[in-house]
Amino acid sequence: MLDLNQVRMFVQVVRARSFAEAARRLGVPANTLSRHVRQLEEALDTRLMQRSTRKLTLTDSGSTFYDRCADAVDEVLEAGKKVVDGNAVPSGSVRIAAPADFLDLFRMQWLAEFLGRYPKVRLDFVLSDSHADLIGEGIDVAFRGSTTADPRYAYRRVATQHLKLVASPAYLEARGMPLNLQALHGHDCLISGRPASATWVLTGPRGPEQVEVSGRIGANTARALLQSCLAGLGIALLPNMLIIADIHAGRLVHVLPGYRSASGDFCVLLPSREQIPAAVAAFVEFAAEKLESLIASQEQRPVREKPLMRGPPKPRSPKRGPRKREPLERGSR
Repeated sequence: MLDLNQVRMFVQVVRARSFAEAARRLGVPANTLSRHVRQLEEALDTRLMQRSTRKLTLTDSGSTFYDRCADAVDEVLEAGKKVVDGNAVPSGSVRIAAPADFLDLFRMQWLAEFLGRYPKVRLDFVLSDSHADLIGEGIDVAFRGSTTADPRYAYRRVATQHLKLVASPAYLEARGMPLNLQALHGHDCLISGRPASATWVLTGPRGPEQVEVSGRIGANTARALLQSCLAGLGIALLPNMLIIADIHAGRLVHVLPGYRSASGDFCVLLPSREQIPAAVAAFVEFAAEKLESLIASQEQRPVREKPLMRGPPKPRSPKRGPRKREPLERGSR
């Protein structure tokens, strides 16, 4: 008969990718953890992982066993946590990693609402477009755009992201609207990274297509590219979550709306599903609800894009009053 505690230890070792890190998370000596995993292998009569001084590698049997039992272990632990914690009041510090422009999307009044609801909670934001190491940097929760789920962390999708081509009305008035994807060759494009050239891959009516673009402005954050786009400096390829408010307000216009580039999910990551502090769980639920509601409401609003002017407006001629009749001169008789 299997020891469920040993199964739990095996799952934690796989997620931590080392006995030392798993032992730290569980608060047990590494040699004790190793012994329990060996006992589990003996009970199953099969080797679950290959061990070396540098890394652990799952065997085929170990990978299959992990896939089938990991979620079940999480559910059992979560059920026990709910029973034990009961009505625990959220308190303490929550360290949050998020993109540099996260607080442009996540409204400050929401933070005030959360802190008012949970007066014993403190929020510590680490804002950067680089991906934080949740374990190494002591991160409790991370918001991230990703094309694939990171197997090291617990994962929750908030929204599906895609990138859209946009420009300001002023730029399009000056340079014209591109009629097809290849027409982007002749435009200034705002590039993520060093300004020079890049290859954009977008999906359109004929499936995936790619185009070589170039520009004189590059930036390493989406927020900087957005500000450059709003200033009329070029065409940008930006996440729909970041641009949708400016589209509705008429500050940006969709360029080639039949094309977009998938960029994966906008998601919430946690170091582990096990023993999530009440304050962390409260913030994750609060933030996910607010973001999901915001995105849903914005996507349902009709987009009112202002028509582009084809040239400067003609000056209006001044209004003329009724023409006065000049009196006829009478000739001398």
